[in-house]
Amino acid sequence: MNVVIFDLDGTLADTLFDLADAVNYGLDKMGYPLHDYGEYRFFVGNGVQKLCYRALPDGKKDDTEKLLAFFNEYYSKHCFDKTVLYDGMKDTLKRLSESGAVLAVATNKPQPFAQLIVSKLLPDTEFAKVLGSCAERPKKPDTAIVDDILSGIPEYEKVYMVGDSAVDINTAKNAEIASIGCVWGFRGREELESAGADFLALKTSDIADIILG
Repeated sequence: MNVVIFDLDGTLADTLFDLADAVNYGLDKMGYPLHDYGEYRFFVGNGVQKLCYRALPDGKKDDTEKLLAFFNEYYSKHCFDKTVLYDGMKDTLKRLSESGAVLAVATNKPQPFAQLIVSKLLPDTEFAKVLGSCAERPKKPDTAIVDDILSGIPEYEKVYMVGDSAVDINTAKNAEIASIGCVWGFRGREELESAGADFLALKTSDIADIILG
């Protein structure tokens, strides 16, 4: 039996525009310059606190918590405005599930947002666990989130981490599991190759092709 652990942002779903809009809302409230969507591709990946830190101007990083509060205010109401699943992802998940694979989600997005978005976008997909960041567990690339997922699965043959950034590839390396880099995500092929992804998926169906042979 295979276990397939998916990142969320940039892997299962394109969440970039809603994340960017939420941060820009806060920056505007605070009187700081806004960023275009392209810049946010390199701000995300290490949790929303780090996202806010990176978006703030140099010399204003001490305002991270204030910006985070504005982010949470906006994102809690608008996290589905522009967020969509990537084309073919539902079919890929169905194919994996029908093969007997156990599916899970491991993201650095705060857990309440992660669970809300996954339940909304994929209500018919069964996940063993949907885990996001929380105070009790370190973020990826620490292996704690992978360990948590696998602790609830008594028997498995191979584990795959599927993600779009070096954070996900390094998480897989640290956990000594296989990694699949999704080139359609926020960071792109070059970062995934540089990080040493075991496999590259050029389209969503490639994930199942790689795992099922």
